[in-house]
Amino acid sequence: MDLREASSSLDTLVSSFNARIMELQELVLARNMPSSSMPDLTAMDSTLTAMESQIQAIKNRLQEERSAIPKAKKLIQLSLHQQKKLHHMLTNMPSGMRENVELSDFGVNASFNLNLISQNTLTEASISKDEVVLVPKEKKGRRPAPRWYVTALELDSLSTYMRGRLTLDKINIAVNEMAAHADANSQLIARDRKKLSDTEWDRALELRDIAMSPEVKGKHFLLEADIKGPGLKLDNTGKATLTVLRHLGRIQEFRIGFHRIMTLLEPQ
Repeated sequence: MDLREASSSLDTLVSSFNARIMELQELVLARNMPSSSMPDLTAMDSTLTAMESQIQAIKNRLQEERSAIPKAKKLIQLSLHQQKKLHHMLTNMPSGMRENVELSDFGVNASFNLNLISQNTLTEASISKDEVVLVPKEKKGRRPAPRWYVTALELDSLSTYMRGRLTLDKINIAVNEMAAHADANSQLIARDRKKLSDTEWDRALELRDIAMSPEVKGKHFLLEADIKGPGLKLDNTGKATLTVLRHLGRIQEFRIGFHRIMTLLEPQ
């Protein structure tokens, strides 16, 4: 062992010895300390226990929030999807109806009241404001009929022969009116027997049979016989409108018994 290693070992021994002396001095001071100056260990233990309880509560709360994150993400996704649908509806809504739209908490609910629609003849350009009214709100649990309006881009994509003289307003007024007929049929099916006349009850039974058929079950529908205007009639323009709506995937048609049935489709 050289001189440097011996010196280093001696310094380490001295440092260790001094540290031991300081520990002994602290123990002697603690032994001679009056009992009145000792901290209240019981109170400290209670405080620590309370703090541990609070920390555990915070951890539980954080876990609950973490578990709720997937649900919140799903809700945001559905809200954005609904916002997109509402924007589509508002953008393509017939111009004559824009001032008669009723905004509800979760969406746009605009339709015709079949009992209040004026019987005045529509011009080919648009529908007058007096003829556009709102139906009562649907009862809780019953979905309103879809109003999947046609866009200008979709109309432009049609051949000139198919489009003819149809305008975007004419087609979307027809969409809205067909949805109103489907809503009226749905309401009639759901009404209490005691509130219906004999004629209405016979029609309600007929509609219920149609609603239970495999082609229609679970969908909103109307009969060809329901189409009587004012916006959509079974004239040449009305037939051309139905052809366009069928081509663009807004409606499907079926023959059930003596009736020609049209179901309203929704965007996927």
